[in-house]
Amino acid sequence: MKLSQFGFHLPKELLAEHPAKNREDAKLMVLDRKKGTITNKKFKDILSYFDDGDVMIVNDTKVFPARLYGNKEKTGAKIEVFLLRELNRESRLWDVLVDPARKIRIGNKLYFGDDDSLVAEVIDNTTSRGRTLRFLFDGTYEEFKETVVSLGHTPLPKYIKRKAEPEDAERYQTVYAKHEGAVAAPTAGLHFSKELIKRLEIKGVNFAPVTLHVGLGTFRSVEVEDLTKHKMDSEQMIITEDACKIINKGKEKKKKICAVGTTTMRAIESSVSTTGMVKPYDGWTNKFIFPPYDFSVANCMITNFHMPESTLLMMVSAFAGYEFLMEAYKQAIKDKYKFFSYGDAMLIL
Repeated sequence: MKLSQFGFHLPKELLAEHPAKNREDAKLMVLDRKKGTITNKKFKDILSYFDDGDVMIVNDTKVFPARLYGNKEKTGAKIEVFLLRELNRESRLWDVLVDPARKIRIGNKLYFGDDDSLVAEVIDNTTSRGRTLRFLFDGTYEEFKETVVSLGHTPLPKYIKRKAEPEDAERYQTVYAKHEGAVAAPTAGLHFSKELIKRLEIKGVNFAPVTLHVGLGTFRSVEVEDLTKHKMDSEQMIITEDACKIINKGKEKKKKICAVGTTTMRAIESSVSTTGMVKPYDGWTNKFIFPPYDFSVANCMITNFHMPESTLLMMVSAFAGYEFLMEAYKQAIKDKYKFFSYGDAMLIL
């Protein structure tokens, strides 16, 4: 398939700037692949689709406040730094994106906080992902991380034009977030409240947490018409023995195995045996899923509504069927569903 097949007109007002008042009040579009039906529901109605022994696989990565606002030495020019990846804990080396990038040179010092409590030096200007910074910090690693967290802002996606507000620290995080390391939320999971999870567990639904630390590469635009030539950025992931047991037991019993989100789907499809069972994994994945693709593990999925020409849209269309998904997206635009990170949800059965 070609990149141009995933383009569509998305009205700007359908990009969700704020989350729904309550997590489970988001709209839910249900796609039944066998029946070919599209139904409009609320997210809390998800309860009626799952039963005893079914499995929900969730991504328990935790978003850290990756956006820092600082000033450049001498000129005092305002600089925004987006922390992408910790390269070396001892040396406090980080891969970052800097905006505006053209003003930054090797050797420049950047200051953060009202009292300049955090200082960084640019030591590499040429990495494919942007810049490498060394933070000059005398305290322990724990104190360094505390300082970064206290100065950092929730890394809302760039399409949200407002600055992060206090409520975003909680709402741009799943209620089951556990392992810190993501610079973007696994957004399908944002719709689950603690109460809804409890009600699903009472019904006998089993939750299997996996970890995939979402990087900005997830949102990197595809710049080649031939999708086989697109390279995904690597993201760190962990699947434990316990999670494998829950998922594989559900598979053996022919239960619903639901991947909550595209990041979860990438993780499980990155570590699967020839018999379709999930194996423990601790490493990195750069798996890119686009049609046609045979999925080995999940037989249903929950996802948000994605941007035109995005790798996320391509994966979901491989799962739902390209024609069926595009028809659903047309209906979603007509019915004014909200798109992207803080948007509404879709359940594909």
